[in-house]
Amino acid sequence: MSDINQNNLPKRVLLLTTAHSYRGEAFLQAAVRLKIEVIRAVDMPPGLAQSAPGILPITFNQPDEAVAAIVAFAETRPLTAILSVDDSGALIAAQAAQALGLPHNAPEAAQAARDKYIMRQMLATGGAAVPHFQNFALDKTMELVTAVVRDKIGYPCVVKPRTLNGSRGVIRANDDGELVTAVARLRRLLQSFGGEAYLVEQFIPGFEVALEGVLADGRLHVLALFDKPDPLDGPYFEETIYVTPSRLPPETQDAIAEMAEQGARALGLQTGSVHAELRVNEDGPWIVEVNGRSIGGLCSRTLRFEMNMSLEELLLRQTCSLDVHGLQREEKASGVMMIPIPQAGILRGYSGAETARKIPRIDDIVITAPLNQRIRPLPEGESYLGFIFASGETPNEVETALRLAHGRLHFQIDEEIRLSVIGHR
Repeated sequence: MSDINQNNLPKRVLLLTTAHSYRGEAFLQAAVRLKIEVIRAVDMPPGLAQSAPGILPITFNQPDEAVAAIVAFAETRPLTAILSVDDSGALIAAQAAQALGLPHNAPEAAQAARDKYIMRQMLATGGAAVPHFQNFALDKTMELVTAVVRDKIGYPCVVKPRTLNGSRGVIRANDDGELVTAVARLRRLLQSFGGEAYLVEQFIPGFEVALEGVLADGRLHVLALFDKPDPLDGPYFEETIYVTPSRLPPETQDAIAEMAEQGARALGLQTGSVHAELRVNEDGPWIVEVNGRSIGGLCSRTLRFEMNMSLEELLLRQTCSLDVHGLQREEKASGVMMIPIPQAGILRGYSGAETARKIPRIDDIVITAPLNQRIRPLPEGESYLGFIFASGETPNEVETALRLAHGRLHFQIDEEIRLSVIGHR
């Protein structure tokens, strides 16, 4: 096992996060355990920081100003590392670390994580296995789009936004008619975000996995490989269950790790977290995406390492230039179910959680969707109802427990009532 002497740890890490991040508290708890100082750089207007002491306010959509603020902060309180919790702050973290001479990934890698078209181009140039893809501006006519798709991509295909995350706006199309419908639906979604383009790419059949790892000098150390046992064949691609360790053959797992490392190299990732999504079929592994970040939401709770170490603690150690290559995940199987939203409407309440928690091997159930608020499923939606966590001796036990617990939960979702006012002449 690697040397983890806490006295050797650097003392100050800047953590880039959003005000509503699920994981901020987990990083702070890990920092207390490690006896290091963590400063949170939070995406918020500077004026709000007065009510949030101990926070460096920055604006993520103004990266130049944010980097300048971080550099100015470091002049009086020197930093030893900068870590972004998710993709939203990755570019700022890379640029600020570069300006301060701290370990960092290429800013281009952070750009790729925020733009699927850039990522596809870089992966293809780097020789990674990716589907055929084509970029289209929103104003391109559907006659042109369908002609190009038939000629260069073929059916089935997948329409996806360049910049949205979490399978939002991702829709499968099996023919010209479905493509027209999918693009029209995506256009409506993108227009509300100022999006100007989208991708259409070849649908890759197969079994999907998620890989969690860390990079040191460009070499990948796999922390966990998650199976996604629910088919992700469309028309939408809502993720539900993650279970680790993977049940795939060892040689297949090795091939997945090699492809993920090749993808990370193609993007210019050299250090820190890697989260990769891949599909596996008879032709081997194909990259869906590779990002220089760790697993999102509350899913990191499924991972524990030696000495009951959380993923957040491991990442802080690695960010502080300690060797974590020898650290191993605990032996028992674990998993999480991201509870899907079954229909659009207003979430009024839920029941069955206490019964579900009593199911053997269920560790916890956390409902994160706020009551009396509008919720939407994919492809327009962007969140889940909550998370179910389980652990056990085998992946099969964990998967079964997650499905049983989900079956005990019941959610009251009322349809929205839309009122219209009719004027009188």
